[in-house]
Amino acid sequence: MSRGEVLKRFAACLEHVKTFLGNKGLGYPELEDPSWLEKFYFMVDMTSYLNMLNKNLQGQGSTALHMLEEILAFERKMTVFARDVQNGTLSHFPSLREFKEANNHINCDYFHRAITAMQAAFEKRFSEFRKEKQTLSFPVAPLNSDPSLLNTSAFTGVSKPDLEIELANIADKVLWVNKFKSLSADLEEVVRQRATLAKEHKWSDMEKLPQPYKLIFATWNAIPDTYINMKRCAFGVLSIFGSTYLCEQVFSSMNIIKSKYRSRFTSETLQSCVKMKVTSYSADIGKICREMQTQKSH
Repeated sequence: MSRGEVLKRFAACLEHVKTFLGNKGLGYPELEDPSWLEKFYFMVDMTSYLNMLNKNLQGQGSTALHMLEEILAFERKMTVFARDVQNGTLSHFPSLREFKEANNHINCDYFHRAITAMQAAFEKRFSEFRKEKQTLSFPVAPLNSDPSLLNTSAFTGVSKPDLEIELANIADKVLWVNKFKSLSADLEEVVRQRATLAKEHKWSDMEKLPQPYKLIFATWNAIPDTYINMKRCAFGVLSIFGSTYLCEQVFSSMNIIKSKYRSRFTSETLQSCVKMKVTSYSADIGKICREMQTQKSH
């Protein structure tokens, strides 16, 4: 993501950069080459879209389904991008459009091929996830799932025949059907509020909204163990790590915890500090203190 920001800022300061280099007697012919510059401006625009995708895939609590949906949406956007450059309108490439207006020509065929190749790479890389969309959507919409399309082989203790029976059994239970309907309504409301707050740039308020994965977990925890295979399947899907965000968060936390002032760290104390740093659990200190036996004087 930082590379994309560097590209954007370099493009904004390009004329100043060329002036600075000229004053220093340094020459970079590519900065005056229209063929190189049009590819540069294309990268500025395309990298900004990739950064947006990357940002949407980050964050704690994102489910594998959410990430797959973001990838599929980006693949559809690339179809729009390819058509845009092929027609030469460049509605979605503002930097490249400005360059075209100043130079009256760009190689649209080259950019169309580049986007098409990128789209093919996305389709190939995420083909396995695309096949499992029915399974990944199970925790959110189990009653709409086709049991024959669910891949439960990776989830310990899930019996496919028993799962089919449980799905058939729960389908007409009004109490549990309404439970999943309420979950859908709650998730929709969270997404709606996030969109409103993002539009108003109220980022701190967004952090106060309920986490979708917590709403999903709460719903499944309320389902009785009569439907144990459904619960195991749902929890199995929710346990899938969709990105390396949590690992990166742990490494960042370790760098903060370790310092030259802490010279007597053991593996045990470091592990405890990392747990305290990354956990979302909030201890009730008052309750813990009340349950502790006080030391009486002799």
